[in-house]
Amino acid sequence: MSVPDEIDLSGGRKRVYRFVERHGPVEPSAVAETVGVDPESFQHHLSILKRDDLVEVDADGRLQARLQSGEAEEFEEAGVAYTVRPARPADFSGVVGVIREVTEGGRYITAETVAEEIAYEETLARRTPTECRVVFVATVAEEVVGWCHVRGQEQAKLRGTAECTVGVLAGYRRHGIGSHLLRRGVEWAASRGCRKVYNSLPATNGAAIDFLERNGWRIEAVREDHYDIDGELVDEVMLARRLDE
Repeated sequence: MSVPDEIDLSGGRKRVYRFVERHGPVEPSAVAETVGVDPESFQHHLSILKRDDLVEVDADGRLQARLQSGEAEEFEEAGVAYTVRPARPADFSGVVGVIREVTEGGRYITAETVAEEIAYEETLARRTPTECRVVFVATVAEEVVGWCHVRGQEQAKLRGTAECTVGVLAGYRRHGIGSHLLRRGVEWAASRGCRKVYNSLPATNGAAIDFLERNGWRIEAVREDHYDIDGELVDEVMLARRLDE
């Protein structure tokens, strides 16, 4: 979903939205006080943000950024019960920790970047005039064991594409978790009208490449000697899945 052109995300309104995006769910009074907006202006900004589906009020009257990303799904495979759902603010540290553990050793460079971006920005879901992103998680007993991060572009020339990364802790693989996470990410991209999703991996990560190919992705290109991993040059394998076929 794109940010409508008439929304002014500058000045006070931008500060209100950014604070809610980063700290929500949060009390309205705390937002107004922290961002330094007078009560009348705050109510006006909040009304516009709610009107344009950027901010919503939860059951406790707190504000949070709104992203349409679906509901929780329950699964049980090979004796492991897990939930796949949109990430919540409380999942923040779990998501960053899982991505960092999965990417340790330099076998998933794109996802490494995602972890650092999330940690720096201190928010999982995000919507700006240039991009929109969501994170889905797989949890076992409320603990994050896998993620799917999807970043869509808001520029007109790039709105048909989305970058999708996915990963699962080693101890929870081969239970269908990765496939369910990937499906949720692809469905979200398709709901935005994307014609394809894409990802890039070092050629040394054969397991991840095979996983994507089994799920309908194709190798689009290979860039030779693209990565320098522990002093060794490694090819980059660029994969994508078309959603308009």
